[in-house]
Amino acid sequence: MNRNAIVKAIESGKTALGIEFGSTRIKAVLIGEDHTPLASGSYEWENQLVNGLWTYSLDDIWTGLQESYRTLRAEVASTYGVPLQTVGAIGFSGMMHGYMAFDADGNLLAPFRTWRNTNTGPATVELTELFQFNIPHRWSIAHLHQAILDQEPHVNQISYLTTLAGYVHWKLTGEKVMGVGEASGMFPIDSQTNDFDAARLARYNQRLATENLPWTLSEILPTVLVAGDAAGVLTAAGAKLLDPTGQLQAGIPFCAPEGDAGTGMVATNSVAERTCNVSAGTSVFAMIVLEKALSKVYPEIDMVTTPTGKPVAMVHTNTCTSDINAWVDLFQEFTTALGVEMDQSALFEMLYKKALAGDADGGGLLAYNYFSGEPITQIEGGRPLFVRTPESRFTLSNFMRVHLFSAVGTLKLGLDLLFDQEQVQIDQVLGHGGFFKTEEVGQRVMAAAMNVPVSVMETAGEGGAWGIALLAAYMLNKDASQSLEAYLSHKVFAGEAGSTIAPDPADVAGFTAFMARYKQGLDIERTAVDVLK
Repeated sequence: MNRNAIVKAIESGKTALGIEFGSTRIKAVLIGEDHTPLASGSYEWENQLVNGLWTYSLDDIWTGLQESYRTLRAEVASTYGVPLQTVGAIGFSGMMHGYMAFDADGNLLAPFRTWRNTNTGPATVELTELFQFNIPHRWSIAHLHQAILDQEPHVNQISYLTTLAGYVHWKLTGEKVMGVGEASGMFPIDSQTNDFDAARLARYNQRLATENLPWTLSEILPTVLVAGDAAGVLTAAGAKLLDPTGQLQAGIPFCAPEGDAGTGMVATNSVAERTCNVSAGTSVFAMIVLEKALSKVYPEIDMVTTPTGKPVAMVHTNTCTSDINAWVDLFQEFTTALGVEMDQSALFEMLYKKALAGDADGGGLLAYNYFSGEPITQIEGGRPLFVRTPESRFTLSNFMRVHLFSAVGTLKLGLDLLFDQEQVQIDQVLGHGGFFKTEEVGQRVMAAAMNVPVSVMETAGEGGAWGIALLAAYMLNKDASQSLEAYLSHKVFAGEAGSTIAPDPADVAGFTAFMARYKQGLDIERTAVDVLK
């Protein structure tokens, strides 16, 4: 689109706005009629550990939302010389799972509990047995049931249970709804009905009968929608919440709020069967759209859905790049102490590329990147570790290579269940997130771990905010009965450029040797959790 066409599209509202609440950044993206980004804005934020639980305050949620929109609006004004007063459609997404419980007056009953909390162990054990369906620690139903088990007094007052994306959508539209992909991280979904699983709801309500609560689960959950469904409009009050200047007009239609897993699938065109996308940043997860159901329940595998309700096997680990980031910060401190000026992005790139020169197996070094507990390995706390023997080849290249291997080590344990035991087949893997930012490095590591080619699209850096903007555009512009898969393939990604790296046999062998060491050393991590309180 040329500049004049973009200006007309902005003025006439032929655009879509997507805003995603990530774990470290809230990002807003405005896209045009051709689905390319026109402007963006962002706000950095961090979770806080309060009374032993990871949380963000309501003030941070609204400050971050308003600031990310303000910076986007300012970029529109400076780049195109027009005010942003309306858009064609809006969508919100956020970190999946977690726990936001409200009373009948809309008051938050307990601090927002994020996906990162792993205090829900007793609840997950009971619910997985009750449902014969894996319920991970971070799911909303696990948080709710743990609160019931812990006899938290607020439980009796619950009127509505939602997630971060669902909360923001509710406040801006008044609608208590949720996209099926996000909903699949609250409670199991029936992909035949694209709704919460009725049989399991009934089973849970029977379990609740022993608690003498004044509500059933069905009464407090949001209404489930699928991609393409209308999900309300921006109210006058909602417009003021998003844009306190009053420039943004009410009445803008919304798509259903989605989770970051679903928007990652959309942003990488990985919503069809036999496709896989890997989102690797603060956490890492792989999403494989299945051709058929798994043969049994795996505690290591989460079953969620695409934004259209197709079953997805999800392998999720709580930590990916956090430990690498901490080491890079240390190296940055060292260069500063030497009086050497070096941009951190350049430092990241240099250190990542060093990893390619290391020994295939990382020289016998070992690292665990656990900033928090990891359910896949049944480790309940976070103790980042670096371990070596006197015989290890302790070089900078090996050091960086092993930390990159460690970032996806726990992910590999979950994926092996799908590939080796379930014989799951995939045609393509699309990578996105900070792990893939340095050219070639992250792709080579992931290709070695998965032993399949890994592609990165040029648009992968746009992330989930772009993905939810695409879902908003799909709701607004789709042809009658046009599937999301067809819309993405024909209207968004046709001719999309990218790069693909096939697994190098030496890298695969080296990663396999590292994983043998990684499995053997897990008791070191468990001991550190027990000893270092």
